[in-house]
Amino acid sequence: MSADTDTVPILKITNLVKSFGPIRALRGVDFELRRGEIHALAGENGAGKSTLMNVIDGILAPDSGEIFLDGEPVTIKSSAMAQRLGIGFVHQEIALCPDVTVAENIFMSVTNTSRTPLMDYRGIERKSSEILSQLGEIDPAALVRSLSISQQQLVEIAKALTLDCRLLILDEPTAALTEREAQILFGIMRHLAARGISIIYISHRMVEIFENCDRVTVFRDGQYITTMNVADTTPGAVVSAMVGRVIDNLYPPKQAEHQKSDEVILDVRNLCEVRRFRDVSFQLRKGEILGLAGLIGAGRSEIVKGICRLEGQVSGDVFLHGRKLDLKNYGQSIAEGLVYLSEDRKGDGLFLDMAIAANVSALDVAQVAAGGIISERRETEQAERLGRSLNLKCGHVGQPVSALSGGNQQKVAIAKMLSVSPKVVFLDEPTRGVDVGAKAEIHRIVRDLANRGVGVIVISSELPELIGVCDRVLVVREGQITGEVTGIGMTEDRIMYLASIGEEQRQAS
Repeated sequence: MSADTDTVPILKITNLVKSFGPIRALRGVDFELRRGEIHALAGENGAGKSTLMNVIDGILAPDSGEIFLDGEPVTIKSSAMAQRLGIGFVHQEIALCPDVTVAENIFMSVTNTSRTPLMDYRGIERKSSEILSQLGEIDPAALVRSLSISQQQLVEIAKALTLDCRLLILDEPTAALTEREAQILFGIMRHLAARGISIIYISHRMVEIFENCDRVTVFRDGQYITTMNVADTTPGAVVSAMVGRVIDNLYPPKQAEHQKSDEVILDVRNLCEVRRFRDVSFQLRKGEILGLAGLIGAGRSEIVKGICRLEGQVSGDVFLHGRKLDLKNYGQSIAEGLVYLSEDRKGDGLFLDMAIAANVSALDVAQVAAGGIISERRETEQAERLGRSLNLKCGHVGQPVSALSGGNQQKVAIAKMLSVSPKVVFLDEPTRGVDVGAKAEIHRIVRDLANRGVGVIVISSELPELIGVCDRVLVVREGQITGEVTGIGMTEDRIMYLASIGEEQRQAS
């Protein structure tokens, strides 16, 4: 590569405009990507990041503006053309075929263009194993539907690694990954960059940006704001550029010592499920937020789903305010006041094509019905009341949930839970895929719930979030609780130690 070629950006975008009807998603934005750099793209949901990436990938056509690859103007008309130009894109939303194998998904684009009449299953499984060995233990012959969200995200990344790309776009790739899986991905990113591959890295996580990226570009309201060298700026400066204001209260104040109560809201005793977890016992006290930490596959979500009777053949006892519950299914759990917020809000938590109001009332439509028929007036009033309490930003509650940003979609999912006046809420990855401003709001909502006497249990793969939000954290490893951290002992090192090694091994060593 010549010195002159070295100075020419691999990607340059000038004055790009994209509108959807009256909404201007991109307002004459500029962007530049150098060879072999990891370049972060930051901004709140709705800032225009994903729209720009979809233009680069040929999914959307710009209204005006220019795109240059290696200094030459290009018009990218499709994703297939983008791939031919050496552009790979790992989308935030998982788009795998659930009823075929991991290997078939990884090599689907290759298979589609192959002239061979028969598929070489053994060959693609062998090649898939080689790629997956860099990312984690995933069986290439397994059906995708049998994988966790985390494992599916790793398969999406593996797909991109099979492409001979020179420009790789990663849109919130760690949103569904554990800390350990994320660190593996970061190592792969650095290896690719060292080989001269350029990476656009979209993330709301400042720690990831500052540990792994060379430069960061900020968008706000569809406009280019600034580009900074990561080494020359601070997370606070980036966040301020993103939101146009200073956010200094990402986490609300925790429960003060004098506020702590001995009153037990939820008491779980000897909860077991043959394949997923065993001998799980803990208490949730009034006013506190209790966290569940652990690696993917440790059993965090499975324990919570077991309590709510969402899945599995569960044994053991669950007491709510001292009264033993006899739960057979999730409907009974809701009726008793135990409600679960899914980690996969778009797959399990929301009806994206339905109205906001219909989503909010979905757990108990009887509340908004009159004479057995849903009252549109009652449904609208309920959604508007809960929407105001959560600072939901929308045009009107009759619009589809799909029209909202990720943070506002999550608020609708929370409003759906609150519509049944729950006694205990289980929040599984409550801020996954939402921007920093929405995260701060959701953290405030969660603390307000605890202060009002609602029992709150939070599952999160983001250790800073667990430490910042929770009063206590229980650590799960291989289906068992291996320890508890609180106060000054609530550190990332301590949580990771308990999650990966366990209390018993520590004491024995």
